[in-house]
Amino acid sequence: MTEAAIRMIGVNKWYGEFHALRDVDLEVARGEKIVLCGPSGSGKSTLIRCVNRLETHQSGRIVVDGVELTDDLRSVEEVRREVGMVFQHFNLFPHLTVLENCMLAPVHARKLPRTEAEAVALHYLEKVRIAEQAQKYPAGLSGGQQQRVAIARALCMKPKLMLFDEPTSALDPEMVKEVLDTMEALAREGMTMMVVTHEMGFARQVADRVIFMDQGQIVEIGAPEAFFTAPRHERTKSFLQQILR
Repeated sequence: MTEAAIRMIGVNKWYGEFHALRDVDLEVARGEKIVLCGPSGSGKSTLIRCVNRLETHQSGRIVVDGVELTDDLRSVEEVRREVGMVFQHFNLFPHLTVLENCMLAPVHARKLPRTEAEAVALHYLEKVRIAEQAQKYPAGLSGGQQQRVAIARALCMKPKLMLFDEPTSALDPEMVKEVLDTMEALAREGMTMMVVTHEMGFARQVADRVIFMDQGQIVEIGAPEAFFTAPRHERTKSFLQQILR
């Protein structure tokens, strides 16, 4: 169980009567970049939120970096320390500076001394090309800048795996590229990534595999070239025709 970065076996998730994930089987190798796409309500975000237990699956197994996610809080905490998450909305603390936002988790979760946490935070802010904004508050930044801070904040925990839940969908079009460029650079460095997005150009360029989900199921999965030029399933073809129009 330790070879894959993520292994999902027969995973099911319900919200009341709504069956959000249906018998999902998926294995993600270390260093692999996975893009998930599909219509709204298809289960994409629910799937990646189950990977760090922001959502709880009711049946099946999820193993992340050799640790199985169970009701034992210790397993959840162990996984969350190794998994970074970037959301659609930036979720930065408005009363803290950019630097303080990035230092928070290393100080409290990793128990780093403040001087060391500050050095780590500045390193990753530099990496996402926003170090000059370190002393500003989030309200003083554009949406694209805030999302790059959110990526830096996640990287400050030095995760083994990054999850992105529609990281550009709340941004103005001119801000999308700066965030995607940051994610592409991260991918080139070998980070294991799962990305929920409708940015099909990013999927073509960066993904090792693209997954199409519908009604809580993985309908199709394949390398980008085959996925975009010769999809096998009618539901995939219909989705791509709409989104690539």
